[in-house]
Amino acid sequence: MRINLHSMMVDDQDKALRFYTEMLGFEVKHDIPMGEFRWITLVSPEEPHGTELVLEPDQHPAAKPFKQALVADGIPFTSFAVEDVQAEYERLTAQGVRFTQQPTDMGPVTTAVLDDTCGNLIQIAHEKA
Repeated sequence: MRINLHSMMVDDQDKALRFYTEMLGFEVKHDIPMGEFRWITLVSPEEPHGTELVLEPDQHPAAKPFKQALVADGIPFTSFAVEDVQAEYERLTAQGVRFTQQPTDMGPVTTAVLDDTCGNLIQIAHEKA
């Protein structure tokens, strides 16, 4: 068994698509019209056949309160692996990405937390060897 898809609940699919591709560097794998919304999946250019990130509309009544509670408590919804947290922090900050946590050494990992502009906090992390 393996992870195939991971849903990211977003408040606006177009805005999310721009952020996750233009700012974070993911690539579109699928963008299929599905009535009012679209089936949009993204992949890492480093793993084009790897786990797909689904930009899922947060239309379910429980989605927005859940996301708001996580953000209010400073809890990232998910984590993305990077080779160098400090370098990614500097690159993304230069592009205007807002971080709620600067790069922080946490023993076996270094992490930073960013705002995806779509209602989520996202952690970037590097596991030390």
